[in-house]
Amino acid sequence: MENQIILRSENLSIGYLSKDQQNSIAADINLSLKKGKLIALIGANGIGKSTLLRTLTGIQKPLSGQVFLNDRNISDYHSIEMAQNLSLVLTEKLPPSNLTVFELAALGRQPYTNWIGTLTAEDRFKIQQALEQTQTVSLSEKKHHEISDGQLQKVLIARAIAQDTPLIILDEPTTHLDVLHKFSLLKLLKNLTVSNQKCILFSTHDIDLAIQICDEIIVMKPGKIVHDSPSTLIAQGHFDSLFDDDHIIFDPEKGKFILKNF
Repeated sequence: MENQIILRSENLSIGYLSKDQQNSIAADINLSLKKGKLIALIGANGIGKSTLLRTLTGIQKPLSGQVFLNDRNISDYHSIEMAQNLSLVLTEKLPPSNLTVFELAALGRQPYTNWIGTLTAEDRFKIQQALEQTQTVSLSEKKHHEISDGQLQKVLIARAIAQDTPLIILDEPTTHLDVLHKFSLLKLLKNLTVSNQKCILFSTHDIDLAIQICDEIIVMKPGKIVHDSPSTLIAQGHFDSLFDDDHIIFDPEKGKFILKNF
């Protein structure tokens, strides 16, 4: 179903509780993330992007408001049900292990395997398909610590694809990658939204690339969150005040940030 809403928030307020006080980062957040869309989350350092992602995925409780995944309150999901509807790719280093690339990708099938974790023919098919889509089949037998950061990022996405959820959320997936691998990774995510009709949300500092390749962008500013297509956000001037620095300006004609007076 086209334009199907996978995740939505209603009057969401995010932040932290400390000593019985609420420290609000952003409030009145009303987002609708749709099937088949690649969506970037951008904003200055420390603005609260990771907090928003943690709240949308149920890792962190909201200060107020609600999050709905497939029209069901995210707080009502059990862990296995959640893992069958949402896959998460974080930037934290993996714990030490001797898992091969195939075994790491196979972890995506855990929400579906039987109690002894035996892979069925369908599980193996989905793992192989995920490795093919991420072009990591040739790495299958390598240990995950033997491959590059860019390759590992693709394998983690392969694990998320094998998990076969309608929604994939990634926290800074392009960190530590060069420009070629950044573009390759975003192109892969874009292809997944088209071929697999996934809804994919990722946070990033690579704003120029996000503007070029994403269907929609969520812009976080102090006390305000805007969600729309890149062209609409450019036309409405939402990138102009993203950074509090007179030397960094957004050129709407070029669709990217430039340095002024340098």
